[in-house]
Amino acid sequence: MVKGNSVCGIVGILSFGSGGSEITEDVLVRMRDTMIHRGPDDAGVYISPDRRVGLGFRRLAIIDLSPLANQPMANEDGSIRIVFNGEIYNHTVLRRQLEQRGHRYRSRSDTESILHGYEEWGPEVVHKLLGMFAFAIWDENRRQLFFARDRIGVKPLYYTQTASGKFIFASEIKAIAQHPEVIREMDEEAFVHYLTYLVSPAPRTLFKNIYKLEPGTRGVVDRFGNLETERYWDPLSPNGSQPTIDIDGNPVARSAYIDEFESAHLGRGDSHGSKMAAKPAERESFAVQTVRALLTRSISDRMMSDVPFGVFLSGGIDSSTNVALMASALSGSGRPVDTFSVGFRDLEKYNELQYARLIAKQFQTNHHEVIIDSRLAMDFIPELPYYQDEPLADPVCIPLYFVSRLARESGTIVIQIGEGSDEIFAGYPWMLRELKFHNTYWKFYGLLPRFIRQAIYVTAAMVLNARGNYLPLEYLRKGTFGEELFWGGAINFTEIHKRRLLSPSFFAQLESSYHIAKQFHEDALQRDGNADYLQRMVYVELRNRLPELLLMRVDKMTMATKVEGREPFLDHRLVEFVMRLPQWLRVKNSTTKYILKKAVEGLIPDEIIYRKKQGFAAPMNEWLRDVWYPFAEDKLLNSSLMRSGYFNLDFVRGMLQRHRDRKANVGQNLWNLLNLVLWHEYWIEGRQISA
Repeated sequence: MVKGNSVCGIVGILSFGSGGSEITEDVLVRMRDTMIHRGPDDAGVYISPDRRVGLGFRRLAIIDLSPLANQPMANEDGSIRIVFNGEIYNHTVLRRQLEQRGHRYRSRSDTESILHGYEEWGPEVVHKLLGMFAFAIWDENRRQLFFARDRIGVKPLYYTQTASGKFIFASEIKAIAQHPEVIREMDEEAFVHYLTYLVSPAPRTLFKNIYKLEPGTRGVVDRFGNLETERYWDPLSPNGSQPTIDIDGNPVARSAYIDEFESAHLGRGDSHGSKMAAKPAERESFAVQTVRALLTRSISDRMMSDVPFGVFLSGGIDSSTNVALMASALSGSGRPVDTFSVGFRDLEKYNELQYARLIAKQFQTNHHEVIIDSRLAMDFIPELPYYQDEPLADPVCIPLYFVSRLARESGTIVIQIGEGSDEIFAGYPWMLRELKFHNTYWKFYGLLPRFIRQAIYVTAAMVLNARGNYLPLEYLRKGTFGEELFWGGAINFTEIHKRRLLSPSFFAQLESSYHIAKQFHEDALQRDGNADYLQRMVYVELRNRLPELLLMRVDKMTMATKVEGREPFLDHRLVEFVMRLPQWLRVKNSTTKYILKKAVEGLIPDEIIYRKKQGFAAPMNEWLRDVWYPFAEDKLLNSSLMRSGYFNLDFVRGMLQRHRDRKANVGQNLWNLLNLVLWHEYWIEGRQISA
């Protein structure tokens, strides 16, 4: 069995400068043990002899279950120490290379490959790693802390700097918030962007002065407290002159499959060995074969485990492909795939259980299901702010928690999840809608003189505002004032909406959330001036919604139940390749996710591949008219945050009444606000929540 390490919780303190005070073990342990749910199996702590460096670790044992894999882990002479959260799938490849260079291992863990890799390559070690990770390395010789987050942002890393001269980091904000010098306050700018994006975009969090490291970013803090960060990987310019990883997990100068496709089909490079000429059918065939090969390898890599593993099965194309390829890899072992599904009682339109059962039957999986309702979901609400850390206003957090708990109760510790497939392969119907709109009406409207656009906007505003039709009016506003069309796949309160929601005095102080989307689009074009609009849309998703909302809901809810989630569709080798595909290979003849659908034909039934997309959702509209309504009404009209001067309570009251009376479906908007209020009560006001 291949050995590795474990997903866990990490924490650390660096006390710098002449004013820095000594680190005490009781504080470090108290911070560390707020994350027992991330690591119930073991714990470790290290404090340097001068008491200026402290590292803590909680372990959920997944691979190499022996004590030799425990952390904080040191090199041979103790000059370098690491705490690491994640899994490195090519660590045995790195081990062979490092042993050939004279490094000696004491364990079979992937942690040790990062440690020796840092000794050998320094900060460039991040380019050698295949997997999900957030780690920090104290280098005693250089007197500096080096830290990094994986390319896609599967694993989180948060940090702050205190007034007294301490740099504090952790896997979860709750660990940082336990430090006696950390003050819990709401970041008003992050709060305003949360209303738009359902999450606070990195690097801010809802906690003032507590930040999250962005995906594909590494940083250094020196002994004087100077902090520097830089992006080492980007989805549109992944390699540059840096090495990357080939399909077998070996560090190479350039990914051959990307190089071949670009030179043969995109007119980039020198067309070395181009056997495909540039015929569309051959281009498509090459892309189909490459996607299937990369996905097969990615799923196989993520089966690395010394504990039971399985799949969250919705019955859609992504989770069904996970099951099919995992079953193929296990063929001959006599072991079935463990699958887990969640459904909603009395709300059949949200359920996909019949499709999940079809796949479970075809591949003879060991299938498990959990059915939840509004009362069971409401019973979980008091725990939600604790596990989320900062509000993640995606209702899927709730069913995700229950299906994760089901997996843990069955004895399954590692789960493969289809997260990210819809983003990189363009699988959402709204992507097709936005793309068509951008290429037609949007362009024509932008050609009109500005004074005509303004006249149209003013006239439309009088009608649409009166009817409460904020979304079409927001499109007109963006087009009138030259803003980007696409801000993200989960925009909740628009700028027009926020003008009504927030008090006039507070709204007047705000900066539009537009500048965040604008920066993402500018970054995309800076990295690839030929990027089409679909590539830019996917890029925006990879920079914000995917890592900070979707992946964090997976990380926080699976870890809350002591389960590790793995996302094979977000293997960076697959992301790098798919991001270079032209638009017509991702969306063809109005078929979204085209190239993936072609790649999995024959693996799973066409009934699954080509059925209408339903999507994993929670019935928030129904729940907020049912058992939840009195609770939500009380919190949204009477909580201290809602009465603090930020909000227009008449507007909030009107939203509640229209939703209750079925005159509008604004369950997502109400959940956005309710999640915020619950977070504020628990983390800022320090009050326990009861449902």
